[in-house]
Amino acid sequence: MKKYQDIIIGFGKGGKTLAAALKKAGREVALIEKSDQMYGGTCINVACIPSKFLEHEARRSSIVGGSFEDKARRYKKVIQEKRELVGKLRDKNYKKLAEAAGVDVITGTAFFTDPNHIMVAYQDGRTEGLEGDNFYINTGARPFIPPIKGIHESIHVYISETLMEEERLPKNLVIIGGGYIGVEFASYYSNFGSQVTVIQNGKDFIPREDQEVAQAVLDLLKKKGVRIMESTEVESVRDMDDVALVSVSQDGRQEILRADTVLVATGRRPNVEGLNLDKAGVDLTERGAVKTDEGLRTTASHIWAMGDVAGGLQFTYISLDDSRIVKSQVLGAGERTTLNRGEVPYSIFVDPPFSRVGLTEKQALEAGYTIKKSVLPAQAIPKALVIGRLEGLLKAIIDEESGKILGAHLFCAESQEMINIIKMAMDADLPYTVLRDCIFTHPTMSEALNDLFAL
Repeated sequence: MKKYQDIIIGFGKGGKTLAAALKKAGREVALIEKSDQMYGGTCINVACIPSKFLEHEARRSSIVGGSFEDKARRYKKVIQEKRELVGKLRDKNYKKLAEAAGVDVITGTAFFTDPNHIMVAYQDGRTEGLEGDNFYINTGARPFIPPIKGIHESIHVYISETLMEEERLPKNLVIIGGGYIGVEFASYYSNFGSQVTVIQNGKDFIPREDQEVAQAVLDLLKKKGVRIMESTEVESVRDMDDVALVSVSQDGRQEILRADTVLVATGRRPNVEGLNLDKAGVDLTERGAVKTDEGLRTTASHIWAMGDVAGGLQFTYISLDDSRIVKSQVLGAGERTTLNRGEVPYSIFVDPPFSRVGLTEKQALEAGYTIKKSVLPAQAIPKALVIGRLEGLLKAIIDEESGKILGAHLFCAESQEMINIIKMAMDADLPYTVLRDCIFTHPTMSEALNDLFAL
Protein backbone atom coordinates (compact mmCIF):
# COMPACT_ATOMS: atom_id res chain seq x y z
CA MET A 1 0.00 0.00 0.00
CA LYS A 2 1.49 3.30 -1.10
CA LYS A 3 1.69 6.11 1.45
CA TYR A 4 1.54 9.84 0.77
CA GLN A 5 1.95 12.83 3.01
CA ASP A 6 -0.96 14.54 1.27
CA ILE A 7 -3.93 13.07 -0.60
CA ILE A 8 -6.33 15.43 -2.35
CA ILE A 9 -9.72 14.20 -3.52
CA GLY A 10 -10.97 16.31 -6.44
CA PHE A 11 -9.22 18.14 -9.31
CA GLY A 12 -11.00 21.46 -8.75
CA LYS A 13 -9.38 24.89 -8.50
CA GLY A 14 -8.56 24.53 -4.84
CA GLY A 15 -7.34 20.95 -5.13
CA LYS A 16 -5.01 21.45 -8.08
CA THR A 17 -3.56 24.70 -6.69
CA LEU A 18 -2.88 23.18 -3.28
CA ALA A 19 -1.42 20.02 -4.85
CA ALA A 20 1.16 22.03 -6.78
CA ALA A 21 2.08 24.08 -3.69
CA LEU A 22 2.50 21.02 -1.49
CA LYS A 23 4.59 19.24 -4.11
CA LYS A 24 6.79 22.34 -4.51
CA ALA A 25 7.39 22.19 -0.76
CA GLY A 26 8.93 18.74 -1.27
CA ARG A 27 6.05 16.59 -0.08
CA GLU A 28 4.68 13.36 -1.54
CA VAL A 29 1.31 14.31 -3.04
CA ALA A 30 -1.48 12.42 -4.80
CA LEU A 31 -4.56 13.96 -6.39
CA ILE A 32 -7.52 11.71 -7.14
CA GLU A 33 -10.15 12.58 -9.76
CA LYS A 34 -12.98 10.21 -10.61
CA SER A 35 -13.12 11.10 -14.33
CA ASP A 36 -10.53 12.06 -16.92
CA GLN A 37 -13.22 14.38 -18.33
CA MET A 38 -13.05 16.49 -15.18
CA TYR A 39 -9.34 17.27 -14.99
CA GLY A 40 -9.24 20.92 -13.95
CA GLY A 41 -12.55 20.74 -12.10
CA THR A 42 -16.11 21.95 -12.57
CA CYS A 43 -15.25 25.49 -13.67
CA ILE A 44 -13.17 24.51 -16.68
CA ASN A 45 -15.25 21.56 -17.85
CA VAL A 46 -18.93 22.15 -17.15
CA ALA A 47 -19.43 25.59 -15.60
CA CYS A 48 -17.61 28.95 -15.76
CA ILE A 49 -15.50 28.58 -18.88
CA PRO A 50 -18.00 26.84 -21.19
CA SER A 51 -20.97 28.91 -20.01
CA LYS A 52 -19.12 32.22 -20.39
CA PHE A 53 -17.96 31.13 -23.83
CA LEU A 54 -21.65 30.63 -24.65
CA GLU A 55 -22.47 34.03 -23.15
CA HIS A 56 -19.90 35.72 -25.39
CA GLU A 57 -21.06 33.90 -28.51
CA ALA A 58 -24.73 34.47 -27.69
CA ARG A 59 -24.23 38.22 -27.67
CA ARG A 60 -22.44 38.00 -31.02
CA SER A 61 -25.34 35.96 -32.38
CA SER A 62 -27.86 38.56 -31.23
CA ILE A 63 -25.94 41.25 -33.11
CA VAL A 64 -25.61 39.21 -36.31
CA GLY A 65 -29.30 38.21 -36.27
CA GLY A 66 -30.85 36.16 -39.07
CA SER A 67 -33.48 33.45 -39.13
CA PHE A 68 -33.82 30.83 -36.40
CA GLU A 69 -32.27 28.31 -38.78
CA ASP A 70 -29.26 30.60 -39.25
CA LYS A 71 -28.90 30.96 -35.50
CA ALA A 72 -29.26 27.18 -35.02
CA ARG A 73 -26.39 26.53 -37.44
CA ARG A 74 -24.19 29.06 -35.61
CA TYR A 75 -25.15 27.54 -32.27
CA LYS A 76 -24.09 24.05 -33.38
CA LYS A 77 -20.70 25.43 -34.39
CA VAL A 78 -20.39 27.27 -31.06
CA ILE A 79 -20.96 24.04 -29.11
CA GLN A 80 -18.30 22.30 -31.17
CA GLU A 81 -15.85 25.16 -30.56
CA LYS A 82 -16.71 25.08 -26.87
CA ARG A 83 -15.77 21.39 -26.72
CA GLU A 84 -12.42 22.11 -28.36
CA LEU A 85 -11.68 24.93 -25.91
CA VAL A 86 -12.59 22.84 -22.87
CA GLY A 87 -10.55 19.90 -24.16
CA LYS A 88 -7.45 22.05 -24.55
CA LEU A 89 -7.83 23.49 -21.05
CA ARG A 90 -8.42 20.05 -19.55
CA ASP A 91 -5.27 18.68 -21.20
CA LYS A 92 -3.27 21.73 -20.13
CA ASN A 93 -4.38 21.33 -16.50
CA TYR A 94 -3.42 17.67 -16.44
CA LYS A 95 0.01 18.25 -17.93
CA LYS A 96 0.70 21.21 -15.65
CA LEU A 97 0.01 19.15 -12.55
CA ALA A 98 1.07 15.61 -13.47
CA GLU A 99 4.04 16.36 -15.73
CA ALA A 100 5.34 19.81 -14.78
CA ALA A 101 4.63 19.73 -11.04
CA GLY A 102 5.14 15.97 -10.58
CA VAL A 103 1.95 15.29 -8.62
CA ASP A 104 0.62 11.70 -8.82
CA VAL A 105 -2.73 12.15 -10.60
CA ILE A 106 -4.91 9.09 -10.04
CA THR A 107 -8.12 8.60 -12.02
CA GLY A 108 -10.68 6.74 -9.93
CA THR A 109 -13.36 7.06 -7.26
CA ALA A 110 -12.04 7.52 -3.72
CA PHE A 111 -13.71 6.71 -0.43
CA PHE A 112 -12.48 6.46 3.16
CA THR A 113 -12.09 3.15 4.94
CA ASP A 114 -10.77 4.72 8.16
CA PRO A 115 -9.30 8.11 9.14
CA ASN A 116 -5.93 7.46 7.44
CA HIS A 117 -6.82 5.18 4.55
CA ILE A 118 -8.82 5.45 1.38
CA MET A 119 -9.78 3.01 -1.32
CA VAL A 120 -9.66 3.99 -4.99
CA ALA A 121 -12.04 2.19 -7.36
CA TYR A 122 -10.96 2.25 -11.00
CA GLN A 123 -13.23 2.05 -14.01
CA ASP A 124 -11.84 -1.36 -14.97
CA GLY A 125 -13.04 -2.83 -11.68
CA ARG A 126 -9.70 -2.77 -9.84
CA THR A 127 -9.34 -1.26 -6.38
CA GLU A 128 -6.30 0.08 -4.60
CA GLY A 129 -5.74 1.20 -1.04
CA LEU A 130 -3.76 4.34 -0.18
CA GLU A 131 -2.50 5.67 3.13
CA GLY A 132 -2.15 9.38 3.90
CA ASP A 133 -1.02 11.68 6.68
CA ASN A 134 -3.29 14.53 5.54
CA PHE A 135 -6.39 14.57 3.33
CA TYR A 136 -8.12 17.41 1.46
CA ILE A 137 -11.68 17.13 0.15
CA ASN A 138 -12.38 19.19 -2.97
CA THR A 139 -15.23 17.27 -4.59
CA GLY A 140 -17.41 20.25 -5.47
CA ALA A 141 -21.18 20.20 -5.82
CA ARG A 142 -23.76 18.62 -8.10
CA PRO A 143 -27.09 19.88 -9.48
CA PHE A 144 -30.14 19.39 -7.29
CA ILE A 145 -33.15 17.88 -9.09
CA PRO A 146 -36.43 18.59 -7.24
CA PRO A 147 -38.99 15.78 -6.80
CA ILE A 148 -41.28 16.85 -9.64
CA LYS A 149 -43.49 14.17 -11.15
CA GLY A 150 -42.06 12.92 -14.45
CA ILE A 151 -38.92 15.02 -14.37
CA HIS A 152 -36.55 12.03 -14.41
CA GLU A 153 -38.47 10.24 -17.15
CA SER A 154 -38.59 13.09 -19.68
CA ILE A 155 -36.05 12.96 -22.51
CA HIS A 156 -36.34 16.73 -22.90
CA VAL A 157 -35.01 17.59 -19.42
CA TYR A 158 -31.43 18.82 -18.97
CA ILE A 159 -29.17 20.29 -16.33
CA SER A 160 -26.79 23.10 -17.28
CA GLU A 161 -23.82 20.86 -18.04
CA THR A 162 -25.79 18.47 -20.28
CA LEU A 163 -27.56 21.31 -22.09
CA MET A 164 -24.19 22.81 -23.00
CA GLU A 165 -23.34 19.53 -24.77
CA GLU A 166 -26.50 19.57 -26.90
CA GLU A 167 -25.83 20.79 -30.45
CA ARG A 168 -29.49 21.51 -31.17
CA LEU A 169 -30.59 25.05 -30.36
CA PRO A 170 -33.81 24.97 -28.30
CA LYS A 171 -36.73 26.67 -29.99
CA ASN A 172 -38.82 26.81 -26.83
CA LEU A 173 -36.84 26.61 -23.60
CA VAL A 174 -38.46 26.36 -20.17
CA ILE A 175 -36.11 26.97 -17.25
CA ILE A 176 -37.17 25.64 -13.85
CA GLY A 177 -35.47 27.90 -11.31
CA GLY A 178 -35.03 31.66 -11.20
CA GLY A 179 -31.66 31.70 -9.45
CA TYR A 180 -28.37 32.86 -10.87
CA ILE A 181 -27.82 29.90 -13.21
CA GLY A 182 -31.39 30.07 -14.50
CA VAL A 183 -31.18 33.80 -15.12
CA GLU A 184 -27.83 33.51 -16.91
CA PHE A 185 -29.06 30.76 -19.22
CA ALA A 186 -32.24 32.71 -19.93
CA SER A 187 -30.07 35.58 -21.15
CA TYR A 188 -27.78 33.33 -23.22
CA TYR A 189 -30.54 31.46 -25.02
CA SER A 190 -32.74 34.47 -25.65
CA ASN A 191 -29.71 36.04 -27.34
CA PHE A 192 -29.22 32.87 -29.38
CA GLY A 193 -32.85 33.12 -30.54
CA SER A 194 -34.76 30.75 -28.26
CA GLN A 195 -38.15 31.60 -26.79
CA VAL A 196 -37.43 31.40 -23.06
CA THR A 197 -39.72 31.03 -20.03
CA VAL A 198 -38.30 31.12 -16.49
CA ILE A 199 -40.33 29.56 -13.67
CA GLN A 200 -39.52 30.60 -10.12
CA ASN A 201 -41.44 29.64 -6.99
CA GLY A 202 -40.60 32.85 -5.15
CA LYS A 203 -42.32 36.20 -5.47
CA ASP A 204 -39.23 38.41 -5.82
CA PHE A 205 -36.81 38.26 -8.73
CA ILE A 206 -33.23 37.40 -7.58
CA PRO A 207 -34.36 38.27 -4.03
CA ARG A 208 -30.89 38.43 -2.47
CA GLU A 209 -29.98 41.39 -4.64
CA ASP A 210 -30.75 45.10 -4.30
CA GLN A 211 -34.31 45.28 -5.57
CA GLU A 212 -33.84 48.53 -7.48
CA VAL A 213 -31.10 46.95 -9.57
CA ALA A 214 -32.87 43.57 -9.70
CA GLN A 215 -35.87 45.31 -11.25
CA ALA A 216 -33.63 46.79 -13.94
CA VAL A 217 -32.31 43.29 -14.74
CA LEU A 218 -35.86 41.94 -14.84
CA ASP A 219 -37.08 44.72 -17.13
CA LEU A 220 -34.25 44.10 -19.59
CA LEU A 221 -34.86 40.34 -19.70
CA LYS A 222 -38.52 40.98 -20.42
CA LYS A 223 -37.53 43.42 -23.13
CA LYS A 224 -35.51 40.60 -24.71
CA GLY A 225 -38.68 38.51 -24.78
CA VAL A 226 -37.99 36.34 -21.73
CA ARG A 227 -41.14 35.40 -19.83
CA ILE A 228 -40.63 35.36 -16.05
CA MET A 229 -43.30 33.44 -14.13
CA GLU A 230 -43.08 34.36 -10.43
CA SER A 231 -44.76 32.56 -7.51
CA THR A 232 -45.23 29.54 -9.76
CA GLU A 233 -45.02 25.85 -8.89
CA VAL A 234 -44.09 23.12 -11.35
CA GLU A 235 -46.42 20.20 -10.81
CA SER A 236 -45.30 17.74 -13.47
CA VAL A 237 -43.35 17.17 -16.66
CA ARG A 238 -44.43 14.65 -19.27
CA ASP A 239 -43.43 13.97 -22.86
CA MET A 240 -45.84 14.03 -25.76
CA ASP A 241 -44.62 13.57 -29.31
CA ASP A 242 -41.52 15.76 -29.68
CA VAL A 243 -42.11 18.16 -26.76
CA ALA A 244 -42.36 18.20 -22.99
CA LEU A 245 -45.57 19.40 -21.37
CA VAL A 246 -44.73 21.33 -18.22
CA SER A 247 -47.72 21.69 -15.93
CA VAL A 248 -47.54 24.73 -13.65
CA SER A 249 -49.73 26.43 -11.09
CA GLN A 250 -49.74 30.18 -10.46
CA ASP A 251 -52.15 31.79 -7.98
CA GLY A 252 -54.48 28.82 -8.32
CA ARG A 253 -54.47 28.96 -12.12
CA GLN A 254 -53.23 25.96 -14.09
CA GLU A 255 -51.20 26.27 -17.27
CA ILE A 256 -49.40 23.81 -19.50
CA LEU A 257 -46.22 25.01 -21.18
CA ARG A 258 -44.91 23.28 -24.30
CA ALA A 259 -41.15 23.10 -24.63
CA ASP A 260 -38.69 21.15 -26.73
CA THR A 261 -36.12 21.68 -23.96
CA VAL A 262 -36.46 21.97 -20.18
CA LEU A 263 -33.51 23.18 -18.08
CA VAL A 264 -33.52 22.36 -14.37
CA ALA A 265 -31.59 25.10 -12.54
CA THR A 266 -32.73 24.69 -8.95
CA GLY A 267 -29.40 24.94 -7.19
CA ARG A 268 -26.50 22.66 -6.31
CA ARG A 269 -25.70 20.43 -3.34
CA PRO A 270 -22.30 19.48 -1.84
CA ASN A 271 -20.85 16.34 -3.41
CA VAL A 272 -20.30 14.06 -0.39
CA GLU A 273 -22.11 10.87 -1.39
CA GLY A 274 -19.92 7.79 -1.45
CA LEU A 275 -16.96 9.33 0.36
CA ASN A 276 -17.72 7.43 3.59
CA LEU A 277 -16.86 10.54 5.60
CA ASP A 278 -18.26 9.01 8.78
CA LYS A 279 -15.45 6.43 8.72
CA ALA A 280 -12.94 9.28 8.64
CA GLY A 281 -14.55 11.13 11.55
CA VAL A 282 -15.74 14.00 9.32
CA ASP A 283 -19.08 15.59 10.23
CA LEU A 284 -21.55 17.36 7.96
CA THR A 285 -23.55 20.54 8.51
CA GLU A 286 -27.35 20.55 8.62
CA ARG A 287 -27.29 21.52 4.92
CA GLY A 288 -25.15 18.53 3.98
CA ALA A 289 -21.81 20.30 3.50
CA VAL A 290 -18.54 19.25 5.10
CA LYS A 291 -18.30 20.99 8.46
CA THR A 292 -15.15 23.12 8.80
CA ASP A 293 -13.67 25.78 11.07
CA GLU A 294 -12.25 29.13 9.93
CA GLY A 295 -9.08 27.37 8.77
CA LEU A 296 -11.17 24.90 6.73
CA ARG A 297 -10.16 22.02 9.00
CA THR A 298 -12.90 19.43 9.41
CA THR A 299 -13.87 17.61 12.61
CA ALA A 300 -10.95 15.28 11.84
CA SER A 301 -7.79 17.23 12.63
CA HIS A 302 -5.82 15.93 9.62
CA ILE A 303 -8.55 16.50 7.03
CA TRP A 304 -9.50 19.78 5.35
CA ALA A 305 -12.26 20.71 2.87
CA MET A 306 -12.22 23.34 0.12
CA GLY A 307 -14.62 24.82 -2.41
CA ASP A 308 -18.29 24.04 -2.90
CA VAL A 309 -18.22 20.87 -0.79
CA ALA A 310 -17.42 23.04 2.25
CA GLY A 311 -20.73 24.86 1.88
CA GLY A 312 -19.47 28.37 1.19
CA LEU A 313 -20.09 30.62 -1.79
CA GLN A 314 -20.02 28.54 -4.96
CA PHE A 315 -17.41 30.42 -6.97
CA THR A 316 -14.19 29.01 -8.37
CA TYR A 317 -12.21 31.91 -6.91
CA ILE A 318 -13.48 30.97 -3.45
CA SER A 319 -12.06 27.50 -4.01
CA LEU A 320 -8.79 29.14 -5.05
CA ASP A 321 -8.74 31.27 -1.90
CA ASP A 322 -9.63 28.20 0.16
CA SER A 323 -6.40 26.62 -1.12
CA ARG A 324 -4.47 29.66 0.16
CA ILE A 325 -6.12 29.25 3.56
CA VAL A 326 -5.32 25.53 3.76
CA LYS A 327 -1.77 26.15 2.54
CA SER A 328 -1.27 28.66 5.36
CA GLN A 329 -2.57 26.09 7.85
CA VAL A 330 -0.36 23.24 6.61
CA LEU A 331 2.81 24.99 5.43
CA GLY A 332 2.59 28.32 7.25
CA ALA A 333 1.55 29.84 10.54
CA GLY A 334 -2.19 29.63 9.88
CA GLU A 335 -2.49 33.39 9.46
CA ARG A 336 -5.01 33.21 6.61
CA THR A 337 -8.59 32.18 7.43
CA THR A 338 -12.12 32.56 6.12
CA LEU A 339 -12.52 35.46 8.56
CA ASN A 340 -9.89 37.72 6.96
CA ARG A 341 -10.25 37.16 3.23
CA GLY A 342 -12.09 40.44 2.72
CA GLU A 343 -15.11 41.26 0.62
CA VAL A 344 -16.24 38.74 -1.98
CA PRO A 345 -17.41 40.23 -5.29
CA TYR A 346 -19.42 38.26 -7.84
CA SER A 347 -21.02 38.65 -11.23
CA ILE A 348 -24.16 37.29 -12.87
CA PHE A 349 -23.41 37.01 -16.57
CA VAL A 350 -26.64 38.26 -18.04
CA ASP A 351 -26.36 40.74 -20.92
CA PRO A 352 -25.03 43.16 -19.73
CA PRO A 353 -23.48 41.52 -16.64
CA PHE A 354 -24.63 42.37 -13.13
CA SER A 355 -21.91 42.54 -10.47
CA ARG A 356 -22.05 43.08 -6.75
CA VAL A 357 -19.89 43.50 -3.67
CA GLY A 358 -20.99 44.27 -0.11
CA LEU A 359 -24.40 45.17 1.28
CA THR A 360 -27.66 46.03 -0.43
CA GLU A 361 -29.49 49.19 0.60
CA LYS A 362 -31.94 47.13 2.66
CA GLN A 363 -29.17 45.22 4.42
CA ALA A 364 -27.30 48.41 5.25
CA LEU A 365 -30.39 49.99 6.80
CA GLU A 366 -31.20 46.83 8.75
CA ALA A 367 -27.63 46.84 10.08
CA GLY A 368 -28.25 50.31 11.52
CA TYR A 369 -26.20 52.42 9.14
CA THR A 370 -27.18 55.93 8.14
CA ILE A 371 -26.53 55.80 4.45
CA LYS A 372 -26.01 57.89 1.38
CA LYS A 373 -26.74 56.27 -1.94
CA SER A 374 -25.99 57.09 -5.54
CA VAL A 375 -27.65 55.78 -8.68
CA LEU A 376 -26.18 56.28 -12.15
CA PRO A 377 -27.82 55.15 -15.41
CA ALA A 378 -25.41 53.31 -17.70
CA GLN A 379 -26.36 55.58 -20.59
CA ALA A 380 -24.59 58.44 -18.76
CA ILE A 381 -21.19 56.73 -19.21
CA PRO A 382 -19.22 57.99 -22.25
CA LYS A 383 -17.71 54.56 -22.98
CA ALA A 384 -21.22 53.04 -22.95
CA LEU A 385 -22.12 55.47 -25.73
CA VAL A 386 -18.98 54.52 -27.67
CA ILE A 387 -19.68 50.77 -27.56
CA GLY A 388 -23.45 51.09 -27.85
CA ARG A 389 -24.13 49.40 -24.50
CA LEU A 390 -26.59 51.83 -22.91
CA GLU A 391 -28.59 49.32 -20.86
CA GLY A 392 -28.25 49.17 -17.10
CA LEU A 393 -27.92 50.90 -13.80
CA LEU A 394 -25.13 51.46 -11.24
CA LYS A 395 -25.76 51.91 -7.51
CA ALA A 396 -23.49 52.60 -4.53
CA ILE A 397 -24.25 52.53 -0.80
CA ILE A 398 -22.09 54.70 1.52
CA ASP A 399 -21.89 54.96 5.30
CA GLU A 400 -22.68 58.63 5.91
CA GLU A 401 -20.70 58.76 9.15
CA SER A 402 -17.40 57.21 8.05
CA GLY A 403 -17.55 57.66 4.28
CA LYS A 404 -16.75 53.98 3.81
CA ILE A 405 -18.27 52.03 0.93
CA LEU A 406 -20.85 49.55 2.20
CA GLY A 407 -21.87 48.06 -1.12
CA ALA A 408 -21.96 48.49 -4.88
CA HIS A 409 -24.26 47.02 -7.53
CA LEU A 410 -23.23 47.44 -11.15
CA PHE A 411 -25.54 46.37 -13.96
CA CYS A 412 -23.66 47.47 -17.05
CA ALA A 413 -21.16 46.41 -19.68
CA GLU A 414 -17.81 45.33 -18.20
CA SER A 415 -19.15 45.41 -14.64
CA GLN A 416 -17.33 42.13 -13.95
CA GLU A 417 -14.07 44.06 -14.25
CA MET A 418 -15.18 47.28 -12.55
CA ILE A 419 -16.41 45.55 -9.39
CA ASN A 420 -12.88 44.42 -8.52
CA ILE A 421 -11.75 48.02 -8.16
CA ILE A 422 -14.46 48.67 -5.59
CA LYS A 423 -13.63 45.42 -3.77
CA MET A 424 -10.01 46.54 -3.38
CA ALA A 425 -11.08 49.93 -2.05
CA MET A 426 -13.39 48.26 0.49
CA ASP A 427 -10.70 45.80 1.61
CA ALA A 428 -8.25 48.69 2.05
CA ASP A 429 -10.88 50.50 4.15
CA LEU A 430 -10.69 53.53 1.88
CA PRO A 431 -13.39 56.25 1.83
CA TYR A 432 -15.57 56.57 -1.25
CA THR A 433 -13.82 59.84 -2.10
CA VAL A 434 -10.76 57.89 -3.27
CA LEU A 435 -12.78 56.48 -6.17
CA ARG A 436 -14.54 59.77 -6.68
CA ASP A 437 -11.23 61.54 -7.18
CA CYS A 438 -9.22 58.75 -8.83
CA ILE A 439 -7.75 59.46 -12.28
CA PHE A 440 -9.02 56.82 -14.71
CA THR A 441 -8.17 56.49 -18.39
CA HIS A 442 -10.76 57.76 -20.86
CA PRO A 443 -12.98 56.53 -22.35
CA THR A 444 -13.45 53.51 -20.08
CA MET A 445 -16.32 52.01 -18.16
CA SER A 446 -14.24 52.27 -14.98
CA GLU A 447 -14.23 56.07 -15.10
CA ALA A 448 -17.96 55.86 -14.34
CA LEU A 449 -16.86 55.33 -10.73
CA ASN A 450 -15.91 59.03 -10.63
CA ASP A 451 -19.54 59.94 -11.26
CA LEU A 452 -21.09 57.11 -9.25
CA PHE A 453 -19.24 58.23 -6.14
CA ALA A 454 -19.69 61.98 -6.75
CA LEU A 455 -22.03 62.31 -3.76
